[in-house]
Amino acid sequence: MRSIRARRSAIITAVAGTVFIAAGAFWLSFTSLADLAARSGIGAGQAWAWPLIVDGVIVVSTVAVVALAGSRTAWYPWALLAGAAAVSVTANSIHAVVAADADVPSVLAAAVAAVPPVVLLAITHLTVLLMRTPEAAEEHTDDALLSPQSQATALREEGWSNKRIARELEVHPSTVGRWFASVPTEHERARSAPDESEDKR
Repeated sequence: MRSIRARRSAIITAVAGTVFIAAGAFWLSFTSLADLAARSGIGAGQAWAWPLIVDGVIVVSTVAVVALAGSRTAWYPWALLAGAAAVSVTANSIHAVVAADADVPSVLAAAVAAVPPVVLLAITHLTVLLMRTPEAAEEHTDDALLSPQSQATALREEGWSNKRIARELEVHPSTVGRWFASVPTEHERARSAPDESEDKR
């Protein structure tokens, strides 16, 4: 129990740190992109929306990538994430070259400006993973308290096939079949219930 609490405290601290770093990276990228938008002819009243669109897509796509991991549709948030990250890094670098002092090398200015969007991308992904970890750990702990046969029974009640259950529990399908040979499902118990009541009569 102590290890679980210590792990949870460490995760909370890490999440707080990553959120703080992400906020700083977002702010640096936001100011650069807003200024670039203003320099490009977008009105001062609308320039702030451009960085929100670009970096906002990075944040939303990162959450979607983690949420849809393993799904066939995961390619779409990945594509959005890659595109938004490329636009953000490029735009920040261009702004640095345009706005940098004459005595600052363009390569150095572009490299420094590229750091915030890259950090925003990495730290957002890390934050989402950290926030998912406690839930995954609790689910794993609950599963560990159940015997393999109990887990198999619960999965069968959800409509899983024997082969799928065997793959999930890493046992042979025949083993799953033997478990169910001695344990009736809820459907089987429901069918046998009227027969038992008639026998009592």
